[in-house]
Parts: sequence; structure tokens; C-alpha cells
Amino acid sequence: MKHTLLFVFLLIGFCSAAQSNDEAVIRKIYDEALANGQSYQNLEYLATKIGGRLSGSPGAAKAVDWTKKIMEDYGFDSVWLQPVMVPHWVRGAKEVANIPASSPKGNPLNLNVCALGGSVGTGLKGISTQVIEVKALDELAKLGEAAIKGKIVFFNRPMDSKLVHTFAAYGGAGDQRRAGPSEAAKYGAVAVVVRSLASNVDEFPHTGNTSYKEGITKIPAFAIATLHADWLSKALKADANLKLFLQSSCETLPDAPSFNVVGQIKGSEFPKEIIDVGGHLDSWDLAQGAHDDGTGCVQSIEVLRILKAMGYKPKRTIRAVMFMNEENGLRGGLKYAELAKTYNENHIAAIESDAGGFTPRGFSLGGKTKPMVKTFIQSWKPLLEPYGLTDIGRPGGGADIGPLESLGTVVIGFVPDSQRYFDYHHASNDTFDKVSKRELEMGAGAMTALVYLIDQYGLK
Repeated sequence: MKHTLLFVFLLIGFCSAAQSNDEAVIRKIYDEALANGQSYQNLEYLATKIGGRLSGSPGAAKAVDWTKKIMEDYGFDSVWLQPVMVPHWVRGAKEVANIPASSPKGNPLNLNVCALGGSVGTGLKGISTQVIEVKALDELAKLGEAAIKGKIVFFNRPMDSKLVHTFAAYGGAGDQRRAGPSEAAKYGAVAVVVRSLASNVDEFPHTGNTSYKEGITKIPAFAIATLHADWLSKALKADANLKLFLQSSCETLPDAPSFNVVGQIKGSEFPKEIIDVGGHLDSWDLAQGAHDDGTGCVQSIEVLRILKAMGYKPKRTIRAVMFMNEENGLRGGLKYAELAKTYNENHIAAIESDAGGFTPRGFSLGGKTKPMVKTFIQSWKPLLEPYGLTDIGRPGGGADIGPLESLGTVVIGFVPDSQRYFDYHHASNDTFDKVSKRELEMGAGAMTALVYLIDQYGLK
């Protein structure tokens, strides 16, 4: 009995000492992030000097070169490029949309639209025809070809404002953008216009990728600003026969060569166990790609910089990965997982930041995370809660790290506050000035703290 009590007291003392040390290290991580953080200055360069970085574009190529150089300049143990072929879609001239004037002397009502990623163009003559408004894909079958053929289908279902988690609202409305063009084409539609996936009402159209089904005619697809979607809906109620004019010149070119960019600090005890942190380097072409996903990239680089600045020697190998082509193909994430499997690498955990650079709230866990691992990660909440990280363990991960999950990797999503994200997502106002330095550096600190804990204890 005496020996048992002695063991218990020793164990309690050991755990208390370990927690005290972890608290001190995490405090040091945040001190470095908040006093000397470089995420913000790096984002300023990426967003304002390089700007839009759609796969296959000159901007994407410049971003590859810059991120490789900055990680080399920080003195990471190794930095390299992973070749990957990516889609190359170009927008062309600015899109045009208007409701023609109702009288000979009147002016047309111009509407703010943008082509959806991957869309075909209208040609120089554009398209001018009647519009039919629907709220859901299943309405198309009910209307049938007789009502739809030769017309423009206007998908006007908004994101559900009652949902607290805006990503759930985004997912609930996203089928219109992804599948709408092919579904409408089945019934003879000549184009589609989709209400922007945005949580507010404004004049900015939000792009995003669409998909065409094999064997179905490809028709032009546009996103329309939420305010102008309301205008169009109101006009249709006044005149069900009004016509809409659309013009775009986008096209898809042959696949182009590009790269994932990888930097790492090698582990001192378990170098074959890899912890990934990453974001996607590509962005849509309409803006600077600041929140989506410049913030995730610079935060991931910052994780390694912070550890190195602290003189911390990780037990396990820590990698920062700049994935290419998340927005319109996921080729970078797929290639990274493919190479991990080919080289028989052991990626024990992967953390992705792709939800903006807002106030950190916590971390989500992939659906295949074992209950014991989830419980183990949640046991760190007392260490993380003082820094506002209270949301630990909700379902989620990340698009680029998702392919790693089939290899047994625990995939983790960095969760910032989501309320403002879809004000800027995929729109021309996703610019550097919308990012708070304080919030951005806090996020880098949060990611570094979790990497430290995983490095210290592994994932049981």
C-alpha cells in the first residue's frame, strides 16, 4: 500500500511538473509570436506585391519562388519543391451582365457578376435571353425542359443566416455553384447565374469553382453579387419575361507545371515522425487572396520560425507545406499524399489553416480520428484555453490535408472565428487591409502551441 501511494504521489508530481513546463513553453511561444511575429509583414508582401495566385498563373509562379526563398532565408533545415501539374483556367476580359432598358431612351441596369472558376465563356456576342429563378436544384426537374430550354437559370438560394457556424451555411448553399450548371444544362438552359456564397448583402460577386458532368453540354456559369441578386429577383417579379444579357471570355488552357513548397526542421529523436502545418498558396484571381489563403501560408511558415527563434529542438520533424491548387483541383494536396505513400513517410499529424486570419477559437479533428486520440488532444484544453482556444474537437480538417487521412494521419483544422470570413471569401475585397495583425499573430501562436504539444507527447 505504501509503495502504491508513493507511486501515485510521484506520478502526480511528474504530471504537475510537466504541465508547468508546458505552460512556460506555450507562454514563450506566444511571447515570440506577439512581440516578434513576422506573419503580418510576410502577408503584406504576398498579398500586395504578388497578389492573385490562381494555379498556372504568373502570380502563382512568383509565390512559389518567394515562399521557397523566405523559408531558406529563415534557415530551415531543408526547403524543396514538389512538382505538380495543375489546371490552367483564365478569366479573360471583365464580365458583363445587365438587364436591358425597358424603354428606348433608358439605360440598362448593370449587375455585378464574375465567371465561376472552370466555366466556359459566352463568346464575344454574349447571351441575351429570358431568366427563370429557382431556389434549389430539385426545382429544375419539376419545371422541366419546356420551362427551362433556351433560358438562363438563376439560382437564388442564400446561405442560411440562422446557422451560427458560417461554414455550415456555406456548405448548405454550395450545391448551386458546384452542380448548378450541369443540372440546368440537362433541361436545355443556355447559362446559369448563381447567388454569391456570401453571408452579407453587398456589391461584390464571389467566384469559386464549378464542375461539369461528362456527357452534358457545358454552359457559361456566373456568380452574382448578393445585392444585385436581390435586384434581379425583384425585377423578375415585376416582369417575368425580362431578358438578361451576359458576356464572358474565360477559357481553360492545357495543364501547367507548378509546385508545392515544403520547408522543414528535422526531428532530433523521432525524425521519421512528421508533423505538417500548411495552407494553400494559390488563390482566386479577383483579389490579393489575403484571408484565402495567404494567412494560412504565412502562419504555417511562422510556426517553424517561432520554434527556431526560441531555440527549440523538436523531437519530431516539423514541416510547413504550401499546397498548390486547392481552389480549382486539389492537385497539390493529392500529390503530397501520393509522395508520402510512395516514400512510406509517417505523417502522424497535419494541421491546416484555411479559414482566414481571424481570432483563434480552437481546432477541429478529422472524421477518422480515433476516440482515444480525440480525448488525448482535448486533455490539452487547460493549456490552450488561456489563449482563447476553447473549441477543441468539432468535426473538420482541411481540403489539402484530407488525402493524408487515408494514410493514418490525424488531420486537424485550425478554427478561427468564422463570422466575417464569407464577407471576403473568393471576392475582390479579400485584401491585406482586411487582416488584423493581432489576430493573425495569435493564430500563428495557436498553431505553434499545438505543434509543440504533439511534438512533445505524440498522438496516442
